[in-house]
Amino acid sequence: MPLDFTAIDFETANSSPASACSVGLVRVRDGQVVATAGWLIRPPAGHDEFQEWNVKIHGIRPHDVRSAASWTEQFADLCDFAGSDVLVAHNAGFDLNVLRRASEATATSCPPYRSLCSLQVARKVYDLDSYRLPRAAEAAGFTGFSHHDALADALACAHIVMDAARRLAAPDVFALASVLKLRVTEPVVASPERAVA
Repeated sequence: MPLDFTAIDFETANSSPASACSVGLVRVRDGQVVATAGWLIRPPAGHDEFQEWNVKIHGIRPHDVRSAASWTEQFADLCDFAGSDVLVAHNAGFDLNVLRRASEATATSCPPYRSLCSLQVARKVYDLDSYRLPRAAEAAGFTGFSHHDALADALACAHIVMDAARRLAAPDVFALASVLKLRVTEPVVASPERAVA
């Protein structure tokens, strides 16, 4: 089985995990980046207030997403890009929670995605004073990117996992997780019946 996965990163408008305002996606096939995509998202109603702290982090403001597609309108594109891949993210619990909560908030049916956390991978593979994404990506040889740009962050995640797999001669994400004594998490499912819109 080849090293295939999709790296994903979300930025949020506020502290609500349903407040996705940007996504970055990177498709990896046989250990190489073959496609990238990223776009702004109009956060779901009730989760669309932009808090100053978040804006300071990613620079996205309410007027930037005014004409962007809503979560419901763009979700099919996200799912088409990811397919049935394992999703890789730095602190994957956060990004998978955004996926789940934004889907619940909009009564959108979310496919059952599995995930692997590049932060956990970095902690096992590199000896660093900090495992924040810029430092871990630098250890993987990926430097000079714009941190908190969703697409740039997804590329950084992808490079961490690709580098770790090369170092450990792991043929796929499951073998990589196994040799590092990590696990590919079980599918995340959001049920539209539990929507909180």
